[in-house]
Amino acid sequence: MAVNTLEFAQLTQTALDKQVIAEATSGWMELNASQVRYTGGSEVKIPKLSMDGLGDYDRDNGFVQGSVTLAWQTKTLTQDRGRTFQLDSMDVDETAFVATASAVMSEFQRTKVIPEIDAYRYSSIATQALAKSKGESGYTPAAATILTKIRDAAYKIYDIAGEVPLVLTMSMNVASLLEASTEIAKYMDTVDFARGEIHTKVRSIDGIPIIKVPSARMKTKYVFYDGTTKGDSVPDQTGGGFAADSTAKDINFIIQARDTAIAVSKTDKIRVFAPDTNQKADAWKIDYRKYHDLWILDNQFDRIYVNTK
Repeated sequence: MAVNTLEFAQLTQTALDKQVIAEATSGWMELNASQVRYTGGSEVKIPKLSMDGLGDYDRDNGFVQGSVTLAWQTKTLTQDRGRTFQLDSMDVDETAFVATASAVMSEFQRTKVIPEIDAYRYSSIATQALAKSKGESGYTPAAATILTKIRDAAYKIYDIAGEVPLVLTMSMNVASLLEASTEIAKYMDTVDFARGEIHTKVRSIDGIPIIKVPSARMKTKYVFYDGTTKGDSVPDQTGGGFAADSTAKDINFIIQARDTAIAVSKTDKIRVFAPDTNQKADAWKIDYRKYHDLWILDNQFDRIYVNTK
């Protein structure tokens, strides 16, 4: 059973000494969830429309008959994650109210939930795209070549899909090399970028917004711990969370059309039960649940390019 370790306050500073960690970088993908109609359950049906191309018009017989096919792709939500915490009512008082439900959950989302969501989404995009041969593996980034790699990747997408709006996501390590490029000034500018209702200014290459991500979140594969398992044959997973798999590769960058990845988050629920409501203990009980996934439609992989080390 999990045990809380709360050091009681003597001299009180009201502000938490917060861990240094980046905020969410993949939230913009949730704007694409409007493409999905969800009515409950773990599966979502997504329509895929295909049709015949042009044929010759015959002046005697008229038009050549064509066909239209509508098929439904079934996608399943796979990431059902959660955690519960319990804060004894006396502990809350004796920590000078620093360990309150709002403070605990704010830190939990910022330091545990956000990094895991980012890591899952980027690894999922990379895994799916590379399985379709949409990218390159084995490139070691260098200041002399990184700009060319990025522009070549973008124009591979443009060559198939036209000049669709793209987003460039790259690890911080690779971003530092990019900015060391002697040619970068010719192509870099600043553009507006929307993440939900938040609009920010970000740097861009050829008008493509650059999203910089902590390198620990840019791996091709992760292990997501169940939060309960402990034994000789497996790592201690009781602390939950996630870690890079031993076979994971570093993701240098991902270029994709903005509407390609559909990030669906169906449950982002926090429940707080006061000590008088909690039936099990004289304690604040805090529940958190996140039910989410990321999908790429079958016809959209030509609009993605992944580069790994």
